[in-house]
Amino acid sequence: MSRRRRSSGRTGSGAGRWLAAAAILVVAQAAILLAMGQPAICTCGHVALWTGDVTGPENSQQVSDWYTPSHVIHGLIFYALARLLVPGAPMTARLALAILVEAAWELVENSPPVIERYRQQALAQGYAGDSVLNSVVDTVAMAAGFLLARLLPTAASIGLALALEVAVLWAIRDNLSLNVIQLLYPIEAVSRWQAGK
Repeated sequence: MSRRRRSSGRTGSGAGRWLAAAAILVVAQAAILLAMGQPAICTCGHVALWTGDVTGPENSQQVSDWYTPSHVIHGLIFYALARLLVPGAPMTARLALAILVEAAWELVENSPPVIERYRQQALAQGYAGDSVLNSVVDTVAMAAGFLLARLLPTAASIGLALALEVAVLWAIRDNLSLNVIQLLYPIEAVSRWQAGK
């Protein structure tokens, strides 16, 4: 009995270390973004839970926006990849790995070359990068998607990802799939459609 207690104690402390590492990664993400010159909050001077104007100056500056669902989808995908690539790792270690990947992407996404690349898209011509608040919430949204994938059956996770993609596409003529395509290989016809031309 005492051996079992000691073993579960080690597992608990191991989980605690991974969760602490995940929290440190998010703090580091915020600190690096600040050092890169990204504003802590919207330069408009107020904080809002939601902004729905995808071409407005508060997009990617407030707590959440139409791109938040794409980060939930990141989490769904990262959960599946982590199960495939590191099946023996504890769930908290996989979550920390997913947060590392998401935080790294957030830093790349807010680098000058990628911001400039985004500006070439119809919906992101005034894009100046994310506020630190928005970026950190994006990472939290990814973690929420990751934890949802852990709870949901595989078919439900796939259904959720597809539903989010379709809903956002319908609402703003953009989504995770189009965002990736337009970032890597811009298609002029897609740009015109997104601009409503």
